[in-house]
Amino acid sequence: MEKEPITVNGIEKLKKELDELKNIKRPKIVEAIAEARAHGDLKENAEYHAAKDEQAKIESRVNEINNLYARANIIDVTKLEKKDTVIFGSTVSLLDLQNKQKKTYKIVGKDEADLKKNFIYFRSPISKAIIGKNKKDLVVVTTPSGERNFEIIEVKYI
Repeated sequence: MEKEPITVNGIEKLKKELDELKNIKRPKIVEAIAEARAHGDLKENAEYHAAKDEQAKIESRVNEINNLYARANIIDVTKLEKKDTVIFGSTVSLLDLQNKQKKTYKIVGKDEADLKKNFIYFRSPISKAIIGKNKKDLVVVTTPSGERNFEIIEVKYI
């Protein structure tokens, strides 16, 4: 079983989600199924089938989170020696050498990735290109739209 890196914030977020699924959503869906069952014939009961589908989604996510817990390798970058090397969990500022725009990304696990927050998956093309590199290094990132050139201008372990 391959270990899956996750940040401290990521594991806390998963704990909250699991708690909500088990203690709030699961009891509500059991109640909804019981209510729909009380309406009679289950073959043509859309409420019952919708509730059962929702129950399956909830149980699937609970299993997924439990699986991730079993494989989790929690990494707290704030406790690591401060260096200028890009690693999982670090926050990296890049300068796009074509358009001179600065972008800052945090390298995270699959469940934490959120491009709106600039949290990128450690297996994404940008992450793969910069992990192991150092501040001031030039990197080439192969994207679906072609190659992009960046300079690593800052690495933080926050």
